[in-house]
Amino acid sequence: MKRKTFAAVTSQQVAQLAGVSQSAVSRTFTPGASISPATREKVLKAARELGYRPNAIARSLNTARSRIIGVVISYFDNPFYSQVLEALAQKLDTLNYHLLLFVGDRDGNVDRIFDQIMQYRVDGIVLASVTLSLELSEECLAAGIPVVLFNRSEESGMASSVNSNNEAAARQIAEFLLAGEHKRFAYVGGVADSPVNIARQRGFISTLEEHGITDVRVVHGNYDAQQTTRAAYTLFSASPAPDAVFVANDHMAVTVMDVARYEFGLRIPEEVSIVGYDDIGPSGWPSYALTSASQPVGAMVDATVELLMKQIDSGTIEPEQITVPGTLVIRHSARRPRSGVIETNGLTLFQSKERT
Repeated sequence: MKRKTFAAVTSQQVAQLAGVSQSAVSRTFTPGASISPATREKVLKAARELGYRPNAIARSLNTARSRIIGVVISYFDNPFYSQVLEALAQKLDTLNYHLLLFVGDRDGNVDRIFDQIMQYRVDGIVLASVTLSLELSEECLAAGIPVVLFNRSEESGMASSVNSNNEAAARQIAEFLLAGEHKRFAYVGGVADSPVNIARQRGFISTLEEHGITDVRVVHGNYDAQQTTRAAYTLFSASPAPDAVFVANDHMAVTVMDVARYEFGLRIPEEVSIVGYDDIGPSGWPSYALTSASQPVGAMVDATVELLMKQIDSGTIEPEQITVPGTLVIRHSARRPRSGVIETNGLTLFQSKERT
């Protein structure tokens, strides 16, 4: 059976039925354009009758704007990035921009799919859980396409970035565990050479060293469940095992908790305290009740979109690095210190000399 084809309704046909100019039709479907309510209603009524939908691709050719933001994410195992993706889509939608998702490699490098992104004439790029090489940073800068690294950074400073204060938050976690009178410390990192992991590890270990603790076990789960399980086995098989473990994100932290409880029979927090980073998903479930450094997704997304819009509207790319403060949310996976714990807005927080 031959499929029927239908000719697309044009803006000229809508204008003729509504009794207005073609430019009035264009202004009706252009956010922020000046048009009287009466004319707008005529155009919308005619468009409904004819089944007209504006052609976003054709409009982008006229305006040199696609109103598309390319977003690259590679780590969907972590519910943090699902939350980020939803918040980004909702925020961009309020500004009549659209999100086009690309899935990056698990090694976190976006170079492989860069050509695909550029073919869509995106107005801006957000890289979450992936990084951009220096060469591609320079290419984006030359092309006038703003790039914002979300929860990532790169040393050259050629791309903008939005992060929580990773090092300060890790220092606060160390202060919290020290205040809980723990003695044997460990750190379960993500990808060893990633800037975020380096900052978290540095903040945690340097704070412990300032208090005279230099023997800190360090293993890496590489943001992978199987590798994290092996790393946790390494930690808890040691004698003596650590009694305080900081894990670089919550996705790995719940795996570490499961290994401690179900494979080694350790009681949490009586025998081992475990602290994560992100404060999303299972962290708030009663079965985990994970103490975690909270990343303020809403504030980070707002800052990211604001940066993009400023650079898109001005046509000038001046890279900025923004740090958004977070909080350490205390639940039941870690022993509570005798002081420094405060209750505010229904949350239990830790207040130390280090502020995130």
